[in-house]
Amino acid sequence: DQVVVVVDDGAGLPGLPADPRLFAVSLARNTATAGVVRNVGIRLTRSRYVAFLDDDNLWEPDHLEQAIAVLESPGGPDAVYTALRRMLPDGSERDVLSVPFDRRRAAHEAFLDTNAFVARRTRSLYFSRLRRTPEVLPREDWELVRRYARRHEVRHVPRPTVRYLVNPESFYTAWDGQTPTG
Repeated sequence: DQVVVVVDDGAGLPGLPADPRLFAVSLARNTATAGVVRNVGIRLTRSRYVAFLDDDNLWEPDHLEQAIAVLESPGGPDAVYTALRRMLPDGSERDVLSVPFDRRRAAHEAFLDTNAFVARRTRSLYFSRLRRTPEVLPREDWELVRRYARRHEVRHVPRPTVRYLVNPESFYTAWDGQTPTG
């Protein structure tokens, strides 16, 4: 059974379809820390698996099916992430980001995004609540995956099942195509 939990961080929710599997929660104010918002979503579900999707990105219709098939396969990992199809604001494809998992590399390179990440729900699946400076703010995703991978197997699925909007106005996007380091 799949449940969708929408957590609004104070910006307001658009009209949502009537569906008994859809739950929406609005926080009183913007926390300015995406991890806090995501932790609310994690805590509100009792499902076996957790996946994340930001409001400016899209999953392909079979994203969850592909990820869960790998998770439930014999000897399956605890988490998977798929390749990302990076899209420009005009709708054209920029490239596909598809890199095999390497925990050491994940400490300093942006090759994995939580929009493509699907994991078994465990006590160790949570985002840090610490505020970050603008220089390290995007590393919130990487910190989660790196910490989770200490005790859980993470595997890459090289099939692009996520459309990730590359926005030149966004602090979080490496617009020049270079992978952020440091």
